[in-house]
Amino acid sequence: MYTSQETVGRNSTIITRFILLGFSDIPSLQHLFFSVFLVTYVVTLAGNLLIIVLTLADPALHTPMYFFLRNLSFLEMCYTSVNVPKMLRNLLSGDKNISFIGCAVQTYFTFFLGGSECFLLASMAYDRYVAICKPLHYPVVMNRKVSTGLAAGSWLSGFLMSFGHTTMVFTLPFCRSHEINHFFCDIPPLLKLACGDTSHNEMAVFMVALLFVSFPFMLILMSYVCIISTILRMPSGVGRKRSFSTCSSHLMVVTLFFGSACIMYLKPNSSYSPETDKFLSLSYTIITPMLNPIIYSLRNKEVKGAFWRMVGRRRFC
Repeated sequence: MYTSQETVGRNSTIITRFILLGFSDIPSLQHLFFSVFLVTYVVTLAGNLLIIVLTLADPALHTPMYFFLRNLSFLEMCYTSVNVPKMLRNLLSGDKNISFIGCAVQTYFTFFLGGSECFLLASMAYDRYVAICKPLHYPVVMNRKVSTGLAAGSWLSGFLMSFGHTTMVFTLPFCRSHEINHFFCDIPPLLKLACGDTSHNEMAVFMVALLFVSFPFMLILMSYVCIISTILRMPSGVGRKRSFSTCSSHLMVVTLFFGSACIMYLKPNSSYSPETDKFLSLSYTIITPMLNPIIYSLRNKEVKGAFWRMVGRRRFC
């Protein structure tokens, strides 16, 4: 699986391939896991694709809010496709090998898309802040140019974060093992395989994660402090309910995504547990992408209305 060469020290090795252990510690459930994850993956792709089609086809949804939602749905389809197909193949075939380059690519796109989602959720929170707190200025502030710039900036931020993370990890020498106790190439288990003292690398990864997770989260938090304050000052109960309903779906998605991501990457290294990390990773790589279209469709009257209008047009064609 790997060849030894004395390159960076007596015990260092050049790893050409890793083994993703995944859920191999419970072999009797491999086929059950495969079935559950396959259904989840199909539902995720179908649900997010439906959101994209609805927001493109219905003129009533050609607003900044649904432009960001369309970006989020496309991102979620890509995000879950980075890791789930490989995991399904591993569960079905029992072949858990992944090449060094394949592992690096998987890590890169996982953090590229995850970092982009952090900033995209922050952009969506800003959109809701302007819509609720400054409604008269909304068409001017959130014009097409601003919306496109915020979305592009979110994707670019993920690219920069992921490039730094991946470079820091995959330039390390690996000597301890070639078995990754995870279902995808995540950074914490990879650092466990590196030679020598990796405390500086772990600190660097922690600081980058702190910046790229905490900064957009603080922007979201400040936006919602202003939003809730404005809603509570509204004289009409109907107005308060309508305003809160426009951001409740986004708030639920933020809680799901940032909750698991913060626990995963901002916890002390001494509390590292492979089993806990696998569960948390399932939360933000598989469960959250599946729930996003469900949350936005079930709790959003405009999306539901667009769906039934599309069904009606198809029925009478």
